[in-house]
Amino acid sequence: MADTPLLRLYRKFTRWPAGHWLFSRAVCMKAPYFGSVSPRFTLLENGRCEATIPHKRRLQNHIGTVHAIALCNLAELVAGVMTDASLPKGMRWIPKGMTVQYLKRAEGTQRGVATPTVPLVTAESGYDFPVNVDVFDPAGEKVFNALITMWVSPRR
Repeated sequence: MADTPLLRLYRKFTRWPAGHWLFSRAVCMKAPYFGSVSPRFTLLENGRCEATIPHKRRLQNHIGTVHAIALCNLAELVAGVMTDASLPKGMRWIPKGMTVQYLKRAEGTQRGVATPTVPLVTAESGYDFPVNVDVFDPAGEKVFNALITMWVSPRR
């Protein structure tokens, strides 16, 4: 499969010092809302995306842990970027739904990992594409899981 424009951009940026930070800023310029969780992409390849969000006061809930919606934002971000970086030519995507499970208190920097549950394919009509996202705390324990359904369809 040929590299997508997003994957080529990631590879170009990450060759430079502070390249992961630059790529993260570029993604947040394209989709500004995600800047609210201060993501840092750490890995992007066909079929996998990883990013972290810090444990900052502005991302905390009333009990001092990372807020559930910040975790949802991380999940949607890594799922979308992974899908975009893996998409066959001539196809497009949009999130359709998300089911989440909060497994334990989210403390410290959180790392989200998005992987597809089925292969992406070129099709003549749209289809559901489920993406699994696991979020881990600094000890490597899973604190959150999301199953995000992307609607993948041919470009018009």
